[in-house]
Parts: sequence; C-alpha cells; structure tokens
Amino acid sequence: MSMHHCFDSGTVIADLRATDKFDALRELIRDTPVFTEIEGRDVFEQAVMARERLHTTAFGHGVAVAHGRAPGVKRVLMALGVSRNGIPFDAPDGEPVRLLFVIASPQQVSLDYLQALSTLVRCVRHQGVRDDLLAARDAAGLEDAIHSAFSAQLEPAAASAAGRQPCGAAG
Repeated sequence: MSMHHCFDSGTVIADLRATDKFDALRELIRDTPVFTEIEGRDVFEQAVMARERLHTTAFGHGVAVAHGRAPGVKRVLMALGVSRNGIPFDAPDGEPVRLLFVIASPQQVSLDYLQALSTLVRCVRHQGVRDDLLAARDAAGLEDAIHSAFSAQLEPAAASAAGRQPCGAAG
C-alpha cells in the first residue's frame, strides 16, 4: 500500500492549546479530522495513552512520535500537532516537544506501519525540516511542508526496498 496519503488534508493542528503531554495527545487525536475514520477512536486513544505511560515517545530535538494500534484502524494514519511553546514530554535531551506526531496502525504489525515510522523519523532528524515545520503558521502551510518532506523521503525508501540506490547515494 502507498504511504503517499499520509499528511493529506486534515492531518495537522497548527497551534496545539494543550500544555500537558496527555492533553496534547487527546487534542490531536480528537480534533484532527484524519482520525475520524477510525471506528472506535476512543480505543485507539486509550492505546496511545497506554503506550505513552510505558515510556515516553519523545526522542529529542523537540519531537515526539506517539503511536497506537487498534481494531478500528484500517490503514496507517498520521497527524502532526505543533506546540509553539513546547510541551514537557520527558525527552532524553530534556527539550520540550514542539512537533508532536501520532501514528495510528492496524492491529497486526505491518510493513506499512514500519515504512511510515521510518520515513517520518528520517524526515524529522533533519534540522531544516524541523525548522520549516515550525516556520509554517497555518494548517495549509504545515500540511504542505510535512507532506513534501514525507513524500520526498518515501522515494529513497522505495528505491532501497527494490534493491536500487536512491538518487545521490554513494555506491
């Protein structure tokens, strides 16, 4: 299945209101239109909260990638919420989270989920991408920025999976 649907319209909140990580996760899951297609969205929300209670999903540089699996999720879905002030998230580097991603995945482990997660991490490890996301001031600009960065990272991943070197890769 193609991951190009990720970060289409209805996948971002440009200015999260929440100041606590659990409230921010709830806000993103409840207020982002992309997650309305999940049957039993409350079950998905509980799965994300349970995962976050086990161990923080913040990995530093102001980024967290929360995730959960639920029976009502039919395909991988992703959303992004931006906190202009940052949210304490127990990140390894101590930095507050300003870019909060949530990934919804079907119950079974799938290559789509792994591809989406690895592509997203490749995107946000670049300071320039993080800066572009934080510079966007509205949902449309934010969706354009994350969709472009995510789609650009999908192409090298697909080439690598097919045994081809991505453009510009050293051989």
